[in-house]
Amino acid sequence: MKGKLPRWDLGSIYPSFDSQEFAADKGLLGASVAALQRALGRCERRGLDARALLDLIARFERAGDAAENLSAYAQSVWTADTGDRRALAETNVVDGLKLPLSACAVRFRALLAANRGAIASFVKGCAELRPYRFFLEESLERARFEMTGEMEGLAGDLARAGADAWARLHAALASSTLALWDEATGERTSIAALRGLAHSPDRALRARAYRAELSAWKSIETPCAAALNGVKGMAVCLDGRRGWGSAAQKSCFQSRIGVKTLRALIDALEGALPVFRRYLAAKARLLGVKKCAFYDLFAPLASGEARVWSWKEACGFIAERFEEFDPLMARFARMVFARSWIDAGGRLGKIGGAYCVDFPLARESRILVNFEGSFDSLLTVAHEVGHAWHHELVKDLPRFLAGYPMTLAETASIFAETITLEGALRYADEGDELALIEGSVKDSCQVIVDILSRFYFERELFERRERAELPPEELCAMMLDAQKKTYGGALDGKALHPYMWAVKDHYYDYALPFYNYPYAFGQLFSLALYARAKDEGAPFAAVYRALLRRSGSMSAAALARGAGFDIEDARFWQDGLAVIAERVKRFERMAALHARGEGAAGAR
Repeated sequence: MKGKLPRWDLGSIYPSFDSQEFAADKGLLGASVAALQRALGRCERRGLDARALLDLIARFERAGDAAENLSAYAQSVWTADTGDRRALAETNVVDGLKLPLSACAVRFRALLAANRGAIASFVKGCAELRPYRFFLEESLERARFEMTGEMEGLAGDLARAGADAWARLHAALASSTLALWDEATGERTSIAALRGLAHSPDRALRARAYRAELSAWKSIETPCAAALNGVKGMAVCLDGRRGWGSAAQKSCFQSRIGVKTLRALIDALEGALPVFRRYLAAKARLLGVKKCAFYDLFAPLASGEARVWSWKEACGFIAERFEEFDPLMARFARMVFARSWIDAGGRLGKIGGAYCVDFPLARESRILVNFEGSFDSLLTVAHEVGHAWHHELVKDLPRFLAGYPMTLAETASIFAETITLEGALRYADEGDELALIEGSVKDSCQVIVDILSRFYFERELFERRERAELPPEELCAMMLDAQKKTYGGALDGKALHPYMWAVKDHYYDYALPFYNYPYAFGQLFSLALYARAKDEGAPFAAVYRALLRRSGSMSAAALARGAGFDIEDARFWQDGLAVIAERVKRFERMAALHARGEGAAGAR
């Protein structure tokens, strides 16, 4: 790695847990919740009218912003150092302070349901309420899937000591477990470091890291399985009590899509599997192996050493590509890089992966990544800055008009990746073009094929968890079966990854089932948007900003219709997949020429 990697500066959010600002906002949260409870009580006793409804919304937004700001800060400190006991303690304190909000939300939705016939007239007669039409309609629908206020309060309280605690256990294990790397010296290394070696051009090193990683997961499989069973068990229990027909139904509601849209998407992904199997076969030929192993999925294709990007080079490249699409987006990215909004380096105790977190009171974002100098990790940075740009465009909106679902959140991030990659392809010389095309298809393979395997796994996990707890060996067998269904014979069946259920922390969020298909949604939707951007040129940047700004105030289908798309039609998804299929054909042609002219690439 060239150059020093930055750590984020959270000082503008709160100077520290002991600061007056942090204490003041905890006080604000407590006072806001208490005032909200009193206002709800008045409306329950005296009745609801338009002005009272508007007042309740404002109080909810005030308390919600404070709760999110405090929680995001505590979680950010903890994920950057899972050994920070104070961060964990403050997370629990904030969770306790915001806990009554869940009960308040249930009471609010019950109040709406009791006044269902009058809500439309309230909105029609009050101009200030009209922007909240979708929020109110969605709240009325949500009310159909809730227990009593007392029961919901108990569920929220138990989640702190149940599912949330299990999730924190898994994160702590995943970030702190060390694997034996060198038997002779006793050297040990983190799982995150081992996963980073999947990008090495040295196949023997990749295989060694893969074996060490599996061994590390094996050493903690029992507590990880217990955590997963605890999280999903709680979800199954509560979702049943609330009347959800399935976890998929709940996920569709949260994603603001219909079941028809999800079916169309999954059908399209399944139809595209042969395309990706052809890609993996071509990659195997270039690597000089009969079949790719799981540890070859991220292997770079280069006859020499793959380029290692410095942090400065990566930031400059991303900003330049954003500039070509939208100067405002580029200006924002440069600000993010300059103001230490990113924690970039991997280290023991820091969680793996990447995320972007928003602070509504500060109206700022922060980004956590584990940058290791590859072009893939550069794209990850672009992805997370895309999330931050989305927040930037809605940060001045009221809370209930700015909250967008995962499907649309991933659209913004993957669109940022797309313009970065497409810009790289335009400027690539002949030697880099093959690697870039392959990198594009490789990422699509993850978002389409691997995501589909995770969807299959989670669907079966929910079905089985209703009947019993699942031991580690059963979870591993389910994951292997899901990978075989999607990758087919394109991967070596003896070198798959049975512990992906432990790798992906998304499975450990009991409140958000199927935290996977939104990535496929986002990629294909972003490809459709990018196609429009190419057709319309510079003016589309303003259209795109407006689309993101509206993403919190309508369903995904309505937003898509505004962009000229029908996401309930399988042909829409097939059109996006056709773009990827053309890239696969291009890769196959280039791979064939490369193999004939230069031999195997990257098999060392």
